Amino acid sequence: MHQIVVANIAIDVIRKDIKNLHLAVYPPTGRVRIAAPLRLEDEALRFFAISKLSWIKKHQRRFASQERQSEREYVSGESHFYNGKRYILEVIFHSAKPKIVLGHKKLKLLVRENNTKHQRAMVLAEWYRERLKEQIPSLIDKWGKRMGVEVRAWGIKQMKTRWGTCNARAQRIWLNLELAKKSDRCLEYVLVHEMVHLLERKHSDRFIALMNEFMPQWRSQKEELNRAILNYSQWKY
Repeated sequence: MHQIVVANIAIDVIRKDIKNLHLAVYPPTGRVRIAAPLRLEDEALRFFAISKLSWIKKHQRRFASQERQSEREYVSGESHFYNGKRYILEVIFHSAKPKIVLGHKKLKLLVRENNTKHQRAMVLAEWYRERLKEQIPSLIDKWGKRMGVEVRAWGIKQMKTRWGTCNARAQRIWLNLELAKKSDRCLEYVLVHEMVHLLERKHSDRFIALMNEFMPQWRSQKEELNRAILNYSQWKY
C-alpha cells in the first residue's frame, strides 16, 4: 500500500484484482482509501479523487464533528453506555466483592472505598466482557448456520483501531470490547462482517455481494455504528 496526495489530503491506495475503483472515508479521523485495479496508474487515481473531492470533504467534516467522550474518571454522575443506551454512574462503597448493578437509568458500581480509578475501570470492563460473552455465542450459531461457515475460536479484547478482526485461515474472530457499549444491531453487524471474511478475505465486490445477501440492511447498521459516540481514545473501524 502507498499514498497519493490530492488537495493536501493523503489517500491510501490499495491495488487489488478488481475491475472498479472503490473510494472510502473512514471514521473517526476521515482517513481516505482507494481500492484500485492492479494496472491503474496513480495519475488516473488522482483525477478520480479530484472528481470526488466534495464528497470526501463532506464525510471528513462529519467525522470531525462526531461526538467523543472525554476520559472517564469513574465517579458518580458520569455518563457511561451499555447496549446503546446512556446510564448515569453511581459509585457505592461497600466491603464485599466489587460488582455492577444495572438499573433503569443508573449503572451502579459497588466497590471498596479505597479502590483506584484503574480498579474501577477494570470492574466495569470485566462486566462489559461478561455481557458480550452472553450475547456472542448465540449470534455465531445463528449466522454460522445461515452462512454455512464455522467459527472455531473467538475472543474479546480492547482495540483502538478496529471493531473486529478475522483470521480466516484459523477461523478465529476477535471483537472489540467497546461493542458492549453499542446497540445489539451494531454488535451483530460487526460479527456478520467478520464472519463474511471467512468466505471472502478482501473487501471485494464479492464481499459486498455476500453482505447484501446475508444482511441486506447492513449499511444502515454500519451507519449507526459510525454515528455512535466514541471512546476518547478510540480511532476507527
